[in-house]
Amino acid sequence: MSSEGKQVVVTLELPPLQAEALAQFVKRVGWHEFRQNAVDDDEAYEISAAVAALQKALADAGYAPR
Repeated sequence: MSSEGKQVVVTLELPPLQAEALAQFVKRVGWHEFRQNAVDDDEAYEISAAVAALQKALADAGYAPR
């Protein structure tokens, strides 16, 4: 499934408690979990970048736990 060069827009509506819980989760998850669930390092780096984008989207929506 290759879509190099294309951007994907994902729209998600969550109740505030779920948004907060998701923000906490993506704050706590890290390389170990990415690598453990990836086929190789390259995929783990892509997962890490996607999680960082999710963290930014949550922060932009007002959910940025310390």
